[in-house]
Amino acid sequence: MPKLERHGGEARLLGEWTLAALVHAPWMRSALQAAGDAESWNLSAVTRLDSAVAVLLWRVWQGRFPTNLELPPTLRVTLERVAALPGGKGRAGQGLSAWALLAPAHRLGVFMLGVLKNGLGLVELLGRLVLALGFLCRHPQGIPWKEFSANIYKSGVEALPVSALVGFLIGVTISYLSSSQLKTYGADMFIVNLLGIAIIRELGPVLVAVLVAGRSGSAMTAQIGVMRVTEEIDALATMGVSATLRVVLPKVAALVLVMPLLVIWSSASALLGGALAAWWQLDFSMHYFFMALPEAVPITNLWIGLAKGAVFGGLISLLACHFGLHVRPNTESLSRRTTASVVTAITLVIIADAIFAVLTRNVGMPF
Repeated sequence: MPKLERHGGEARLLGEWTLAALVHAPWMRSALQAAGDAESWNLSAVTRLDSAVAVLLWRVWQGRFPTNLELPPTLRVTLERVAALPGGKGRAGQGLSAWALLAPAHRLGVFMLGVLKNGLGLVELLGRLVLALGFLCRHPQGIPWKEFSANIYKSGVEALPVSALVGFLIGVTISYLSSSQLKTYGADMFIVNLLGIAIIRELGPVLVAVLVAGRSGSAMTAQIGVMRVTEEIDALATMGVSATLRVVLPKVAALVLVMPLLVIWSSASALLGGALAAWWQLDFSMHYFFMALPEAVPITNLWIGLAKGAVFGGLISLLACHFGLHVRPNTESLSRRTTASVVTAITLVIIADAIFAVLTRNVGMPF
């Protein structure tokens, strides 16, 4: 049983001070807190001190070691571990604890290790896809056509209305804001160049990628994550069915195929919205707009936009499947992995777009 004795300004602890002991003697916790004004502490007679009571004692000492303290070396180790925890103020006379100084480096290290782990997981998943493709080349009868067509419908056909609407509104917005500025400087005719280059080369692929990452990417992660929670992935492995071949490959292949088509669809909707806004603001006829478009925007920009769409589709689907396959069997992990999938996909899409912009800065630009 724990005991606490007061002799003037000294507090003396005896016996075992553990969480289990305090449960049987709850009044000792109040007595310990009441002894917080003691000038000196003596813990030499304490036979056992666990981490829970050490945290309580550290709070009674207001986050620092008392000036007059008798403490065995074994107990000091326990209390120093508590002092090193986040929120601890360290030893007496210290301004910042070692943890407070090393916490940013620790967080950076954890982040970099997480990035490295996910990168290795993506490489491993990509290797499995290559092996699955090699198997299908030798056994074409095993191609999962039903899964492939179902993913094309879910990721492509069902995304047509929202991508057309968003693309049309983006085109109207850009044309409306740009026309007023161009009209001020008498450069009305350059509205075709501005909309064509901006939409076909940049905004179309990036806009579709963000929509697909939030819509189809999250759905893929959630679907595979639920299969992990319900142990369907394990059941496939038990039956000798490759989850990479039946689950991952159809999703990746379908998204790589439909993304360029969605880019064309969304870009066409954005150009239509831009042409209507230009007709309203600058009195440009629709016929003039679309006749001047091929001369203002070289065809190379269209190929760049389509290439971006295919690369973005591969990135989004790979990340969605990677995070889905690493969902743990609980709902908290499912929600976290789905969120991480969308955020990581959008981030990598923007990074990949910046790399494309640097590599193709002199390609397809009218001079």
